[in-house]
Amino acid sequence: MSSADLARLWSSHAPEGYSCPFCGLARGDVDQRSNRCELTDLVHQDADVLVFMACDGFGPYEGHAMITPVQHREALYDLDDDLLSKISIMSRDVSKAMKLAWNPEGTSVRQHNEPAGNQHVWHYHLHVFPRYADDMLYRQIRHPVPVSVRAEKARELRAALEQILAAKT
Repeated sequence: MSSADLARLWSSHAPEGYSCPFCGLARGDVDQRSNRCELTDLVHQDADVLVFMACDGFGPYEGHAMITPVQHREALYDLDDDLLSKISIMSRDVSKAMKLAWNPEGTSVRQHNEPAGNQHVWHYHLHVFPRYADDMLYRQIRHPVPVSVRAEKARELRAALEQILAAKT
C-alpha cells in the first residue's frame, strides 16, 4: 500500500477554524475563550512533548496527566515512530512520577482517535491516570477539576518528574 493510499484511510475531524487548546498551551497562550487549559496546568515541556494536568477528572481521585506532541498532530495515525517513542517513554516517566508524588496503587494510560473512538480534542493526547483499587475509573462520568486543584497537582507532579528525569542522566 502506498503512502497516498494510507493517507486516505482517515481525514481530520477538526471543525473549520478550529482553535486547538493544546497548541495554545504549548505556545503559552491560553486566552482563547474556548480553551479550558491554564498555564498552571503545565508539568513539563521540551522540544517534542508537553505534559499537563487534564481539565476533567473521573471519580473521587482528581488529577490525571496528559501527554501531547508540541507540534499539532490530530491522531495516533499522524505520529511518526520517533515521536511515538518519545511519548511512550514520557508516559513511563510520568507514571513513575505519579508513583513518587501520590503513591497510587497503579497507573493506567489510554488514548482515543476520532469521534467514534471518543476523541474530543483534535490534537493527539495520551491520558496517564493514577489508579486505586476503588476508583472505578471506567465507570465514572468526567467532571471539571478546579484550576486550583490542577495547579497543585501540576506542582507535585512536576517536582516528582524532575527527579525521575534527572535520575536518567
